Amino acid sequence: GWHGDNMIDESPNMTWYKGWEVERKEGNASGKTLREAIDSILPPKRPTEKPLRLPLQDVYKIGGVGCVPVGRVETGILKPGTIITFAPANITTEVKSVEMHHESLVEAVPGDNVGFNVKNVSVKDIRRGYVCGENTKDPPKETKSFLAQVIVLNHPGEIHSGYSPVLDCHTCHIACKFAELTEKIDRRSGKKMEDNPKFVKTGDAAIINLIPSKPMCVEAFADYPPLGRFAVRDMRQTVAVGIIKSVTKADQSGGKVTKSAQKAKKK
Repeated sequence: GWHGDNMIDESPNMTWYKGWEVERKEGNASGKTLREAIDSILPPKRPTEKPLRLPLQDVYKIGGVGCVPVGRVETGILKPGTIITFAPANITTEVKSVEMHHESLVEAVPGDNVGFNVKNVSVKDIRRGYVCGENTKDPPKETKSFLAQVIVLNHPGEIHSGYSPVLDCHTCHIACKFAELTEKIDRRSGKKMEDNPKFVKTGDAAIINLIPSKPMCVEAFADYPPLGRFAVRDMRQTVAVGIIKSVTKADQSGGKVTKSAQKAKKK
C-alpha cells in the first residue's frame, strides 16, 4: 500500500496475491486492486418506499409565508400538496411548498434537511420533537407506552422500575418512566436470563416497558430505524441506550384538521 502497489493497477511486486471476492445477492464481485474494491461497493438504498416520517428540528414563523417547520426526512417522500399529520398533537394540514436552501423542491427524499410551509397552523401548535407523516399512509400517532431493549452503559447505582430519566429519541427530549422491567437478557445473544428482575445495573441488557411523561411520538426500530433508537440521559451523561421493539399507540380519532386539509381532501 505504501508503495502504491495494487492501488489502481495490478502490481508485479505482488504476484502472490490472489485477489479478493465478495458473494452477495445483487451479484458477486472480485478483483485485485483498491480501485476495483471501491467500485464494487453498492450505494445504500434510501428508504423512500416506506411511509413518510419527518421529525421536526425547529418551527419558524416567517413574515408573509407563515409557519415553516424544519426537519430532516427520515423515510418516505415529502411533496407539496400532501396532506400531513403532526403527532403527538394530531394536527392535520396541507403542505404548501417544500424548500431546501431557499430553493423550491418538487419532492424531498430521505436525508434532505428541508423547510416546508403549512397552512392554518400556528407556531404555538407544533414544536421540536413532533413527527410529521402522511395522513393516509400509516400516519404517526402519539405513543402511550413502548417496549424497548435497553443496554445500561454506565450508571452508578441500580435502576429499578419507577426510574424516570430523559430520553433523547430523534429530535425530542422527554422524561419517560421505566414502568416495568419485563426481562433481563444476555446482551450478546439476546437470550432471556430472568423474568421480572428487581433491578438492572451497568453492563446489563433488559426488555423494559416505558411510559412517556408528556405526549411523544416514537416508532418501532424495525419499521422506522431513525425513530426507534434512543439514548437515556441522566446526571449529564448517557446512562443507557436502547432500541424500540414495539409501540402501543394512543387512539387519536378526534384531531384538529385545518381548512386547507379539508379542501384538499375534497379534491
